[in-house]
Amino acid sequence: MFRNYGFIGILMLFFLSCSQKEKEQRIRVEKEIFPETKVFQAIGLLGDSLFTDIGSVSQSGQIDKLSDAEKLFGEDPNLDNLIWIGRREAYLGRYDLAIRTFSKAAKQFPESFEPLRHRGHRFISIREFDRAITDFLKAADLMENLPLQIEADGMPNKLNIPLSNGQFNVWYHLGLAYYLKNDWEKALEAYKKCLEVSDNDDLIVATLDWYYMTLMKMGKTKEAQSLLRAVNTKMTIIENDAYFKRILMYKGQLKPESLMDLDAASEEQKLQYVTQGYGLGNYFLSKGDTLKAKSIFENVLASGYWSAFGYIASEMELAKLKNE
Repeated sequence: MFRNYGFIGILMLFFLSCSQKEKEQRIRVEKEIFPETKVFQAIGLLGDSLFTDIGSVSQSGQIDKLSDAEKLFGEDPNLDNLIWIGRREAYLGRYDLAIRTFSKAAKQFPESFEPLRHRGHRFISIREFDRAITDFLKAADLMENLPLQIEADGMPNKLNIPLSNGQFNVWYHLGLAYYLKNDWEKALEAYKKCLEVSDNDDLIVATLDWYYMTLMKMGKTKEAQSLLRAVNTKMTIIENDAYFKRILMYKGQLKPESLMDLDAASEEQKLQYVTQGYGLGNYFLSKGDTLKAKSIFENVLASGYWSAFGYIASEMELAKLKNE
């Protein structure tokens, strides 16, 4: 009987110890993520300083997931577990920490393209386009001849079905980096490659949207219009509804005004507003309505979602207009 009590006591001490360690780990994570109220991340394309400004209370769930990711890596220090640490850091807006983690992964696993795919993405977030391009080009070499690798979602869609693959993300983001540098020829080549690995309707509309806009920037209007034939209202779209609506607008099946909801309440709607907003602004820009385009781009920037691609592209357009 006394032996049983002793065993139970040891178990209680074990669980208390584990609980204390988890608590200490969470505190350590919080201190690194939130060393101060705002953390500088980058200089925007219009010259303004960009900060991560989040509260530990509102991001409690993401902090727990980061703590879990670090715990898993401690138990099994493999590539996937290390990448998840970086992804969780990025979801908290700490792109500086994420880039550091992906750099560690790239050094420890030099034959894998995944760390470079993720680091390149976050270089785009902080406007380091040349460094992003270097990473994606190296990732493209490393992934050559590999089968498509489904990429798990950090923020799952409504059906909890992962839709993207690693190869798609390399070509897609490479095209974006070139697009943001106004290097249309190279962006076009990247989107052609991206379309080859776009194996579902969501990926197809996301690729075709940027592909279309690139052709329009190059003055290849007829070729751009022919691309749109691949998109129709019978497509199954799970998460890229913003790109789908943009293309339907290009086809004349949606009115431009229907893409902008200034009264969007939820965070998801606001982010969709940013994505749709850039497409709409660029649409008016292609029509020669610079004033309307500029107004929409400015509305996108007013959202504050400075790491969103629509925001960065709107920033790029405003910087160009400012210099004309």
